[in-house]
Amino acid sequence: MVETVERKWQMMFLSILFVLFTAWWVVIYPVRGEATTGNYLYAATYGLIALLGGIWGIIIAQKWGGFQSLIGRSIIYLSLGLLLQEFGQIVFTSYYFFLQVEIPYPSLADLGFFGSIPLYILGISSLAKASGLQLGLAKLGGKIQAFLLPIILLIASYVVFLRGYEFDLTTPLRIFLDFGYPLGQAIYISIALLTYILSRRLLGGIMRGKVFFIVLAFITQYVADYNFLLQNSRGTWINGGYGDQLYLLAYFLLALGILQLQSVLVKLNTNE
Repeated sequence: MVETVERKWQMMFLSILFVLFTAWWVVIYPVRGEATTGNYLYAATYGLIALLGGIWGIIIAQKWGGFQSLIGRSIIYLSLGLLLQEFGQIVFTSYYFFLQVEIPYPSLADLGFFGSIPLYILGISSLAKASGLQLGLAKLGGKIQAFLLPIILLIASYVVFLRGYEFDLTTPLRIFLDFGYPLGQAIYISIALLTYILSRRLLGGIMRGKVFFIVLAFITQYVADYNFLLQNSRGTWINGGYGDQLYLLAYFLLALGILQLQSVLVKLNTNE
């Protein structure tokens, strides 16, 4: 009962923060294409949702037994991914507030942004195992979907974001990130989708809805990252623009998804 109340107020608090940040973004949106100090402040602070989601997630994971259980391990990896995203946000905005320079790409911020990708892959892979994904892949249809989903995502990434890409061999790290982001995200989105589609309704079906929440978060993160790559390549990225709002939505959805996994534990304890 205590855990249920705690989860509800955490979700309510995150929801209120999301609404407040969204309202702030609407007010300061740079309609003329020029970022102001208010835009930079917004970009520097909305990562608070990722920070809270990450911290709360690590606490929740301990109730699952931490690394000793698949779901506990999944929550830890997803939470650390959120914390790395917040690290990237802090570094990103530090260039403006402390160094007073244009934000470069690649930069130290990508250590956080790109570093979250392997953590998301580890997190959703652990959740997939807990949801019975291996059973789903035993059938031919599951194997076909496992093969096609990442290919479709990679083709979509190429068509939308990398078509006409100009290779500059003097910037190998940039090339690695430009292609590494779509590859890594195609992997974790594919695993998440497969987990949702092929899971065998483990634990009376209570897991499937939680996975769907995480799928939405991953897809939003995918769109946000590729929007950044596209805008950055065209020189149109603006702090406090719609790109930052996409990141805010991605963090919010994933934080809620992590909190939702706590409700699975609550239901299990209730049914014991």
